[in-house]
Amino acid sequence: MNILGISCYYHDAAAALIIDGAVIAAAAEERFTRIKHDNSFPENAIRFCLNWANLTPNDIDEVVFYEKPVIKFERILMQHLEGFPKSNKIFVENIGSWLQYKFTISKTLKKTIGFTGPISYTAHHLSHAAAAYYLSPFTKATVVTVDGVGEWATTTIGSARGTTIRMDKEARFPHSLGLLYSAITAYLGFEVNDAEYKVMGMAAYGNPEPFRKHFNELISVFPDGSYALNMKYFTYVWSDRMYNRRLEQLFGYPTRPKESELETHYANIAAGLQETLERAMFNILNTTYTKYKTPNLCLSGGVALNSVMNGKILSRTKYEKLFIPPDPGDAGCAIGCALYRHYEITKNRTVTTFFPALGPCFPDEQIEDTLKTNRLSYTRYSREALVKQAASLLAHEKVIGWFQGRMEWGPRALGNRSILASARTAKMKDRVNEKIKHRELFRPFAPVILSPYIKRYFETDDNLSLSLRYMLMVYPFKPKGVRDVPATVHVDGSGRLQVIEREDNPLYYDLIEKYRKLTGVPIILNTSFNVRGEPIVCTPKDAIQCFLKTDIDYLVIGSYVVSKK
Repeated sequence: MNILGISCYYHDAAAALIIDGAVIAAAAEERFTRIKHDNSFPENAIRFCLNWANLTPNDIDEVVFYEKPVIKFERILMQHLEGFPKSNKIFVENIGSWLQYKFTISKTLKKTIGFTGPISYTAHHLSHAAAAYYLSPFTKATVVTVDGVGEWATTTIGSARGTTIRMDKEARFPHSLGLLYSAITAYLGFEVNDAEYKVMGMAAYGNPEPFRKHFNELISVFPDGSYALNMKYFTYVWSDRMYNRRLEQLFGYPTRPKESELETHYANIAAGLQETLERAMFNILNTTYTKYKTPNLCLSGGVALNSVMNGKILSRTKYEKLFIPPDPGDAGCAIGCALYRHYEITKNRTVTTFFPALGPCFPDEQIEDTLKTNRLSYTRYSREALVKQAASLLAHEKVIGWFQGRMEWGPRALGNRSILASARTAKMKDRVNEKIKHRELFRPFAPVILSPYIKRYFETDDNLSLSLRYMLMVYPFKPKGVRDVPATVHVDGSGRLQVIEREDNPLYYDLIEKYRKLTGVPIILNTSFNVRGEPIVCTPKDAIQCFLKTDIDYLVIGSYVVSKK
């Protein structure tokens, strides 16, 4: 059975193709349009999925949409009615989009790709839950989803067994941990639905204590696991501005100007926010464990991208095993809704593990044509020689763009569309930040480590999550790690690590293993192959353009090594 899942019209549009329960292809629309967080109808992503599987639109048995537009519109309408007349301006601005395309999915599918078959709709948080559970290794688990807002739900709690997911409890808009985090993200001078991870990184520079009572004023956390925001400080119900002047008065400082220096009080507010999120989340998870008493936890929703929180879950709760999908955000719902529909129909659960390399790949012949078109000088290598050459470049402190195989699914570069560097000197962090990524200096870089050496370098949980393969968890470095790879050590001594198993990505594993033999260190620095404000590269052309406009020293693309010399 061929099922196409799609998400779009809010942020991070995507498409995913499921054939007989297996995820065959998936990609975010932004990778093709080069518009970061593109929320438009994912026509390019859909065409990629169909082409990859050599299918036509007539071969698709069903299309599944990741939420229920009618119920969501009900919530939007109620928001505006409650906020009237203050909400009138934003209502007039938004109503057209609903009438024009948010209610016309079937017409858009017919117009863009010629699909005229059946369409079904899965509740937003059920799509999140399905992505987490059906991609996990568990056949029984507690499922928790937390984000900004879906239709009405902002947090859902339930259980899964076999092919069945049952969500039993929810928190409803406007009370939302995701929207709280986004509101403070905006207050701290960053873009909502884009830069929440920057606030997470900033938090390590601050102390939560000075603003602990202020956050206790913003949110109440109750013994039954529920929570409630103090809505007198927030205006997102009726306005495109998420908070009001009362919030600035509460903190005692105006909104942080964008791109300004990191002042101590703003770092302390970021730390207070991170502490508050963790307190509310661990309260939810511990009370949920008491109810279901299942050792396995599946977590999804945009809040599950908070890797600092994720690294503390097993030590701060009673859960023994944790799974978070490679993309727990809205794009990930494209996989989730399709899988949910598949198991709803088949009632036959198959448990598999996979590495999320689900996007396009390009043969050497196409890569070489692109190199020639751009008049670049290059050398072709055998596989063994390519690994040896790339490892040598890294060992000699060169920064390389690494473009190999199928593009990764999700917001993290996992070794197929990555910028790689040695992590053995602290200066490498500043070099990559300033000269290549063009981003804030307070942001850390990820350490990528070969699986046999995890315990030697990190203070981790006993039961290691599969999600460590997806760069979704932060753990403290041991002293050896702080000494050996300072470029990937955050100010609080932690790292958002990616663990590499050879079965997931043999070429990437062999590169790091060769580097280990040259240097004695089984860790390198990995960051996404893009510059600030752009999506991760997708095609050879994207990779070459990024290579040429940055200070990346070498491009290792397919079987070729390209030097600017």
